[in-house]
Amino acid sequence: MSTDTSDDRAASGTEVQDEDETAAAAVGFIDPRLVLREQGWRGYVAVARQRVRGGELGPLPVIVGILVIWTVFYLQEPRFLSAQNLTNLVVQGSAVGTISVGIVLVLLLSEIDLSIGSVSGLSGAVLAVLNIQHGWSVPLSIAAAVLVGTAIGLLQGSLFTVFRIPSFVVGLAGLIGWQGLQLYVLGEEGTINFPFDGGVAKLTNTYFPDWVGYVLVVVLTGLFLLSSLLTHARRRAAGLTVGSISETGLKAALLGALLLGAVLVLNHDRGVPLAVIIFVGFVVFFDLLTRRTRYGRYIFAVGGNPEAARRAGINVSAIRISAFAICSTMAAVGGVLAASRLLAANQSAGGGDVLLFAIAAAVIGGTSLFGGRGSAYSALLGILVIWSISNGMDLLGLGASVKFMITGAVLIAAVIVDALARRGRQATGRA
Repeated sequence: MSTDTSDDRAASGTEVQDEDETAAAAVGFIDPRLVLREQGWRGYVAVARQRVRGGELGPLPVIVGILVIWTVFYLQEPRFLSAQNLTNLVVQGSAVGTISVGIVLVLLLSEIDLSIGSVSGLSGAVLAVLNIQHGWSVPLSIAAAVLVGTAIGLLQGSLFTVFRIPSFVVGLAGLIGWQGLQLYVLGEEGTINFPFDGGVAKLTNTYFPDWVGYVLVVVLTGLFLLSSLLTHARRRAAGLTVGSISETGLKAALLGALLLGAVLVLNHDRGVPLAVIIFVGFVVFFDLLTRRTRYGRYIFAVGGNPEAARRAGINVSAIRISAFAICSTMAAVGGVLAASRLLAANQSAGGGDVLLFAIAAAVIGGTSLFGGRGSAYSALLGILVIWSISNGMDLLGLGASVKFMITGAVLIAAVIVDALARRGRQATGRA
C-alpha cells in the first residue's frame, strides 16, 4: 500500500515536473517584451518599468544627470550651451575619455589599474623625446609611444596573473615607478614643447569642414541600420524572437537625429574636431569588440565569475593579461592626445586628476565596480558628466575645491545607484 502511494507520488511529481519544464520551455521561446510591444507605446513603458524594477537601469541615470547638470549651468551662465563652449568641452575631454575607455575593460574584470595616469604621462614624454630631440617622424614616434603603453600593460597584467599580486598593488607600484621613469626620460629640462604647426599638434587642433560632419552622420546611421537589419535577419533565420522592422527604423532615426544635432552644434563653431572623432571611434570599436565578439563575451564571463569561466574552457589568465595590455595602450593614446592639446610634454603630465577622472568617468557612466557589467559608452557618458561639471565651474569662476567636492559627490552617487541596481537584479534573479 505504501509502495503504491509512493509510486503515485512519484508519478504525480513527475507530471508536475513535466508541466513545469513545459512552462519553462514556453517562457524560453516567448519573449515577453514582444507581447508588451504589441500594446504600442504602453507596451514600451511597461517594458521600461519592468527593467528599472529589475535593476536594469542602463544609461538612464547618466542621461538624466547630464540633462540636470546642463540645465543648472545654463540657468547660471547661458554661455555654457554655446557652440564654442560645447566644442571646447568635448575636445578637452577627449584625452581623459580615451584613457577611460581602456579602464572600462579592466573594471569589467572587477579589477583596477592605478597606473594609467603615469603611463599616459610617460608615453607623452617618449613621444616628445623621439619626435623633437631625436627627429623621428610623427607617425613613428606615436607608434613607439603607444607600444610603450602596451608593453607596460603586458608586464603589469603578467605580474597580476602569474604571481597573484593584487591589481591594486601592481597599479600602485606602476603609478610611482612609471612616473619616475617619465621624469628620467624628460631629463633636466622637464618640459619639451611641440611646434604649433607640427603633426602632433594637429591631432587636437584639426577641425573638419561642415560637409564632413554630415557625411559622418549618414555613414554612421547607415551602418547602424544595416547592422541592425542583418542581426534581425540572422535571428529570424535561427528561429529566435525578433523585434519589428519599424522599431529598428525608429532607433536608427533617433540615432541619426542625435548625431545630426551634435554635428550642427560643432559646425556652428569650428567644425567636427579630429580629437573627438578619434575618441568616439575608439568608443564604437570597443563597444563592438565587447558586445559582438567571442573575446568580449569572455571578458564579461571572467568578470562575472572567473571560476565558472575557467571551467567553461576560457583561458582566464590570457583574458586578464590582454585586458591590462589594452588598458595601458589606451592610456598611452590618451597621453599622446593630452600632449597634443597642451603642445608639450612635461613632468606634471598624467598627474593631478587624470587618474581619478578616468576611473570616475567609467564608473559614473555605468560600468559596475563589481565586474561583469558595463559598456565602452560608459566612458563617453561619464566624461561628459565630469567635464561638464569642470567646464561649468570654470565659467562660474568657482575654485578647484568646489569642483573636486561636487565631482566626488557625483561619483559616490553613481556607486550608490550601481549598488542599488545590483540588489534589484539579485532580487529578481538577474544578477
